[in-house]
Amino acid sequence: MSDLFSIAGKTALVTGGSRGIGLMIARGYVEAGATVYISSRKASVCDAVAAELSTIGTCISLPADLSTEEGCKGLANELAKRIDHLDILVNNAGATWGAPLAETDEAAWERVLSVNVKGVFHVTKFLTPLLQAAGTAESPARIINIGSIDGIHVPLMETFSYSASKAAVHQLTRHLAKRLAPTITVNAIAPGPFESKMMAATLDAFGEQIADGAPMKRIGRPDDMAGTAIYLASRAASYVTGVILPVDGGIATVG
Repeated sequence: MSDLFSIAGKTALVTGGSRGIGLMIARGYVEAGATVYISSRKASVCDAVAAELSTIGTCISLPADLSTEEGCKGLANELAKRIDHLDILVNNAGATWGAPLAETDEAAWERVLSVNVKGVFHVTKFLTPLLQAAGTAESPARIINIGSIDGIHVPLMETFSYSASKAAVHQLTRHLAKRLAPTITVNAIAPGPFESKMMAATLDAFGEQIADGAPMKRIGRPDDMAGTAIYLASRAASYVTGVILPVDGGIATVG
């Protein structure tokens, strides 16, 4: 029972791992004893964050642009040069866009769906062999997709392409869970408000209002996200797949 929630010795890749939700998860994994690869589009930022996290554990930078299929394939190829199996994949890299209905154009849809939906699919597709090499029916490899409560309820902001993309991530999670079982589990975390660059403008404008409206009366903390991601990657969640898990203080479901 003592190792029920342990991920020590596991190997993980966290896309978008240099900031926000991805960094919360990557830091939690490093502190929990996993070897963590992080990826982000800006190489200098990715390298700097990996160097920082390496002071507390093992973290390696693998910069990549995941907005194209070729970029996703390149990341998988680079990882395969370094390891022969992958225990945990966290598909966190994402983009957002907010604009009034009449001003939401093709660029808003192309940029957001390319990263948030197609990127998740292509990274998973190209890394499936490494995940299958790690997983068994008794001890499956793990895929954790980062969705959003905006894919569960209707958001206050006019983020049409973003909310639609996250709803797509949730359904893609269910579809992949069925296809990849029993040697790989696929689940999604649907975060609510957390302090991140993506949420900065919203929290600056509405942070107190959002916290007051949440049943738990606060904004999410890094350990809330890290703890959930560790649980889904641990032996404790080996029989959990196809689940969309809101981590939002109750906003989307009971708020």
